[in-house]
Amino acid sequence: MTEDSPSSRIVPVLVPTPAERPYSYALPAGMDARPGAIVRVPLGPREVAGIVAEGESDGIDPRKLRPVSEVFDCPPLTPDALRFIDWVANWTLSPPGMVARMFLRAPAAFDPEPMLEGLRLAGGAAAGADIRMTDARRRVLELAGDGMAWTRSGLAHAAGVSASVVDGLAAQGAFEKVAIPPQPVAAAPDPGYAQPVLSPDQQAAADTLRRRIGEGFSVTLVDGVTGSGKTEVYLEAVAAALAAGRQVLVLVPEIALTAAFLERFQDRFGAKPAEWHSDLSPRMRERVWRQVAEGRVRVVAGARSALFLPFRELGLIAVDEEHDPAYKQEDRVFYNARDMAVVRGRIGDFPVVLASATPSVETRVNALQGRYGRVVLPARYAEAAMPDLHAIDMRRHPPARGGFLSPVLLGEVEKTVARKEQALLFLNRRGYAPLTLCRVCGHRFQCPDCSGWLVEHRFRGKLVCHHCGHNEPRPEACPSCGTLDHLVACGPGVERIAEEVAGAFPEARVIVLSSDLLGGVKRLRLELEAIANGEADIVVGTQLVAKGHNFPNMTLVGVVDADLGLANGDPRAAERTFQLLSQVTGRAGRSGKKSLGLIQTYQPDHPVMRAIVSGDAEAFYEQEIAARERAMLPPFGRLAGIIVSAASRAEAESHARSLRRAAPAAPGIAVLGPAEAPLALLAGRHRMRLLVHGEKRADLQSFLRALLEAGPKPRGSVKVQVDIDPQSFL
Repeated sequence: MTEDSPSSRIVPVLVPTPAERPYSYALPAGMDARPGAIVRVPLGPREVAGIVAEGESDGIDPRKLRPVSEVFDCPPLTPDALRFIDWVANWTLSPPGMVARMFLRAPAAFDPEPMLEGLRLAGGAAAGADIRMTDARRRVLELAGDGMAWTRSGLAHAAGVSASVVDGLAAQGAFEKVAIPPQPVAAAPDPGYAQPVLSPDQQAAADTLRRRIGEGFSVTLVDGVTGSGKTEVYLEAVAAALAAGRQVLVLVPEIALTAAFLERFQDRFGAKPAEWHSDLSPRMRERVWRQVAEGRVRVVAGARSALFLPFRELGLIAVDEEHDPAYKQEDRVFYNARDMAVVRGRIGDFPVVLASATPSVETRVNALQGRYGRVVLPARYAEAAMPDLHAIDMRRHPPARGGFLSPVLLGEVEKTVARKEQALLFLNRRGYAPLTLCRVCGHRFQCPDCSGWLVEHRFRGKLVCHHCGHNEPRPEACPSCGTLDHLVACGPGVERIAEEVAGAFPEARVIVLSSDLLGGVKRLRLELEAIANGEADIVVGTQLVAKGHNFPNMTLVGVVDADLGLANGDPRAAERTFQLLSQVTGRAGRSGKKSLGLIQTYQPDHPVMRAIVSGDAEAFYEQEIAARERAMLPPFGRLAGIIVSAASRAEAESHARSLRRAAPAAPGIAVLGPAEAPLALLAGRHRMRLLVHGEKRADLQSFLRALLEAGPKPRGSVKVQVDIDPQSFL
């Protein structure tokens, strides 16, 4: 086929819309756009960025197609990235354009970064007799004497002078203006900068990971108790990948965790990695995206969306706290970043490292069955002891009237503070109280847009919905009966526990840690730093404090309501509770001091509580894996959720029932429901759920495609979302 034949001038382009296939565009003469190129194309009345896809285009006369407007001066996505888009779209049943959209989240980065204005010493100018010399000017000229180009501010800073000194020299002709490439967002890490001193267990694990760099695809679980130094181990794999000339991605579940990771990374490599998360400024996101695409950024530490950065030479992905539910995205494209990291490693033929003190059941089973390698760190670094763990039976040691802390726990907090050590009280419930009601008429404050109660946030004087964000001022009078001063808070949140602590220990310095802190991530990082520096006596926090933080002086952890996560029908409830309580009690005693973990529970004989108190994680995993296998739940079976939502309950229910009736007969696959979702009303939309349960080898995706094809198409306000491998059943 010649270049001038009509079909050679057509390219398929993935545009960021819910289309099921690429759109065809004409490529004007003289314009080159190979697969992976990022282009600007017309779409309806506007123009959007898209990605040129692989494969054949439609056999349409190019003259009937709209032309590509521009091919951006940007490195194209690699063939591996294009395969990753297709794989994610097929697995999640998402339109490929919506997956491609996740690669296109920094549109200003598609054009090259502008060059910086720089200065270079003009030939012979420094020796010019017409320049009056001072010590400050002499320092500037000596620095610039090597002929290298400098920015105005960089030269002034390096010489220890004000910028006006540089300006004065420039005005007298000492410098010529030159263009300088934009500064890197992160300095190049040095794999040999600070070789760590590893324990024998750590050394053996690190050697295993290092050997796998360059040997193609593999997945290795680093399974170590809290404080065992898992990060130091997988950083040695990072060093090996960097030495081999490859880029590295480290995924962390929470933005708040990146600060601690960045410091440990800098200690090891002499420079911080680039960051990627929602709290970055738009300009920084653009610079990181562009420099990753150009290969100038060698390591990225980021949240789950960092998987969709345009790496050129990706050679390792490390997933820290691989069990964490935050890796699951439940918006537009539903995906689990841990699982998609493994897929990206397989497509790119490079190793993936998963690290956790409490691995997910799925990962443990993959390790047991030999699909994943596993290295174990059974003891804390420097032989620091694990905390002594005890359950407080709340039936025998109840709190005082109106309180939520057992006398046993309060007594240990008092001893800890007296020793000038820190105590952590953990409750996975934000705000002051989960429910507010009127003592006179019983009115309960409910979100007008969700089937959830409004949570009182006393610090802010508001009632807030944690599902949709609706908030309103806390009233003085009941809106139902008008009675003043008879509103009562029911149950505790972290703010209420902090109030109880402040009453019991008025001299103690108390910090509350929660994801809805005013001041956002910046304040949260400052608070975490203050705790690590010993500037607080008692910390009251939600699950944020359970994730990877190192507080050297913390010797007591108290879990206020250990039963909270067990009180629902989620099949992962026991696993999640075990992981959360293990992680939070693991914050104690990490520097080697004698430490204690106390767990307030009304179910001290529950298998989860017994496993945590005894420290017998293996027994818990054996029991949980056996229960999953009996019920054919993941990883021994497959699940998919279908969420039908609409403006009215009748619409949602009618569409869900029609979908259920359209389900084709398939051996080994059952459709359960529809049933009203536990969170039946969310952001003003009524929700129904169907659950598709299949045998392990069932082709769930083909079944779901057939079901959606045979069923009614969404009309009116109806929306249908498919969640492969659901992590939440709300």
